[in-house]
Amino acid sequence: MLERDVDVAVIGAGTAGLSAWQSARQYHDRVVLIEGGEPGTTCARVGCMPSKLLIAAAESAHQAHEAAGFGIEVGGIEVNGQDVMARVRRQRDAFVESVLDSMQRIEPDNRIMGHARFEDPHTLHVGDDLSLRARAIVIATGSRPHSPKAFAPAGDRLVDSDAIFEWQDLPESVAVFGSGIVGLELGQALARLGVRLRMFGKSGSLGPFQDPALRDYAERTFNGEFYLDSAAQIESIERDGSQVAVRFHERDSGRRLTERFDYLLAATGRRPNLDRLDLQNAGLRLDGKGVPDYNRFTMQCRQAGNEGAGSHIFIAGDASQELPLLHEANQQGRIAGHNAGRYPERRAGHRSTRLSIAFTDPQMATVGLNRDEAAQRFGCDGVAEGEATFEDQGRAVVMRQNRGLMRLYAEHGSGQFLGAELFGPRVEHIAHLLAWSLEQKMGVERMLEMPFYHPVLEEGLRSALRDLNSALLQGPAMTERCLEYGPGG
Repeated sequence: MLERDVDVAVIGAGTAGLSAWQSARQYHDRVVLIEGGEPGTTCARVGCMPSKLLIAAAESAHQAHEAAGFGIEVGGIEVNGQDVMARVRRQRDAFVESVLDSMQRIEPDNRIMGHARFEDPHTLHVGDDLSLRARAIVIATGSRPHSPKAFAPAGDRLVDSDAIFEWQDLPESVAVFGSGIVGLELGQALARLGVRLRMFGKSGSLGPFQDPALRDYAERTFNGEFYLDSAAQIESIERDGSQVAVRFHERDSGRRLTERFDYLLAATGRRPNLDRLDLQNAGLRLDGKGVPDYNRFTMQCRQAGNEGAGSHIFIAGDASQELPLLHEANQQGRIAGHNAGRYPERRAGHRSTRLSIAFTDPQMATVGLNRDEAAQRFGCDGVAEGEATFEDQGRAVVMRQNRGLMRLYAEHGSGQFLGAELFGPRVEHIAHLLAWSLEQKMGVERMLEMPFYHPVLEEGLRSALRDLNSALLQGPAMTERCLEYGPGG
């Protein structure tokens, strides 16, 4: 077996791994990147980008159907499923290729193909013929979709969120299990492309929302387009010829129904790719799921025993099972890479304001602390809440997209903005404004001093901020908006 000494070994060549490699490379030349999975990042290959391609096609079809509301008649609307999926794959492959092109700039000696596993805390075996001894190691192995065992009877009719982008055509029907962000995005897109669809959730959870008011409003809204039960009662899942038979209790009537679908789409979460690493040999403290315990500001894993002292091993991205988002993976990788490169010295990195967006229609977003987290940190009497609806918001009415609700949270006394949950048209942009405000530690009164153009969707944010300021007892009660800001303001 070939033996080799390196300064830093990065396991995984996705977003977090590439970020970690680039950061560690600033300190040493002997920094290797170990690639053991499919080429390209999760985002480019099976995540952010292909899902948005499918959503873009669905939005186009939906706009054509909705044009009549503006007095525009569009006849003969037809969705060509083969062409839709061909474009998804074609553009997806281009995104993957761009990632691979950037990886080609890494010196061949520093790129190693194969699956790594720990022989001891400092030694990695890669494949069957290479032994790497590293001074520091970064685990950035990503994640994969997880399907519960209860779905096994579906056989080859069971697909996950990675596999649907390989479809050559759109199916006639799909049962979506999981009402989180992935399930909602893909489910709504498929429904708008003409796929007969039912969505089954669990325990009432819906997307990123924790606020019951947002959950209820969003579930009612989505049910206007497709069947959604966020707390479904499923009796059985069985294979029936070339289809899957799902027996369930109908949401409103309570009737027991059996319905057949071409596919069962499992959108029930992801698991970190840690099971092939032989982490029991790495000397790390592991939680009940086998995930290393780590410091989220240094991304340094803790040793087993030794009172949880810091290890020379760091972790980043989906493997950490913290926040499966590209910008988080990039930031975690950068922190882990810098600390692995400078080890044994380490520094706390800046962790940005939490920001999550679901590209549904209306969009869903969360920023900073949610309602329950704010109450736990500041006490029930320490948190003020403000809200605004998009139903009468001027720009939303103009666009015929006047559905939605936003709720904002702030600390009593200081007026410090704490977080928000948003459901409405194009709230991806409002969410960024709020995240930047939170990064700057702005208070509600200061946020209200910012300019708001007319007519824009952001005026809805101003309404919510004014309601929040009133709840803080720092501003007047809400008045008729158009008297001060113009119609629909």
